[in-house]
Amino acid sequence: MTKLPKLNSIAENHKNLIEQFLEMLAAERGCATNTLLAYRRDLGDFHNFVPKPVQEVQSSDIADYLKDLAGKEFSSATQARRLSCLRKYFRFLLSEDVLASDPTRAIDSPRLRKNLPKTLSIEDVDLLLSAAETQKDAYGLRLRAMLEILYSSGMRVSELVSLPLSVLPKDTRLLAQIQMLHIKGKGGRERLVPLGEPAVHALKEYLLVRGYFIPQGHKASPWLFPSHGKQGHVTRIRFFQLLKELALKSGLIPDLVSPHVLRHAFATHLLQGGADLLSIQKLLGHVDISTTQIYTHVAAEHIINLVNTHHPLARKQK
Repeated sequence: MTKLPKLNSIAENHKNLIEQFLEMLAAERGCATNTLLAYRRDLGDFHNFVPKPVQEVQSSDIADYLKDLAGKEFSSATQARRLSCLRKYFRFLLSEDVLASDPTRAIDSPRLRKNLPKTLSIEDVDLLLSAAETQKDAYGLRLRAMLEILYSSGMRVSELVSLPLSVLPKDTRLLAQIQMLHIKGKGGRERLVPLGEPAVHALKEYLLVRGYFIPQGHKASPWLFPSHGKQGHVTRIRFFQLLKELALKSGLIPDLVSPHVLRHAFATHLLQGGADLLSIQKLLGHVDISTTQIYTHVAAEHIINLVNTHHPLARKQK
């Protein structure tokens, strides 16, 4: 078994092993920065709960940790995600000969409830877009462009805010002909996403005022949606806040509106319109089609509601 480096404390030992694990994930699997941050946070939380050398961790320790999460009312999905992280971590340590056995092997995953994704109706999305159109200043034009692109493409909010300017053709007049963006998504995987006419129009209007958002002292910015903040572009949190404000302005319940809900709306509305599941999988950037299949349940619910509302036999029973 590989000898661990002499460190000043158990905590330093844990920190060193976690960093080695994260380096492997970044180099070999191309994990996104946010995923690595989540893993670091989850593993740190586990080692705070089980402050013993990693070689002494037992299955009972992991079971106690999951029980503690449940006691703190963490969802079954969060518990399953934490366990998945621990499985990967301990399997890595096993492969590096740091451990002789995997303590997660005897642990069963928490049972997950299959919650349908929250979504918005086409009418709700229209209300959001109409509310965005009323703000005619630079901030309004930027928000409308981001909203139109998100709903038109179904991309993740992290993909949207970090779009490089180079994603656009040098001659933006070609956007109306191409109506596609070539983006790099989760795990560094590349894909094409659609850009409808309203999105193209909103993007062209925004590009006229884009220079307003370039930080002072900078001649240019590599980002499509630059910002004066530290990251250099609009953050996920800021866009989330703007969307909540827009929901309130449009008369929708802010808690029901988020960037991810708009991504769900994109997929659901495509499916309701007749798009096939395989195409939606490619547009969303899902690796496994089982992830996309949940939208079939949403679409089925929509069809049932249509029948119950509009079918003559359904009306007679009322």
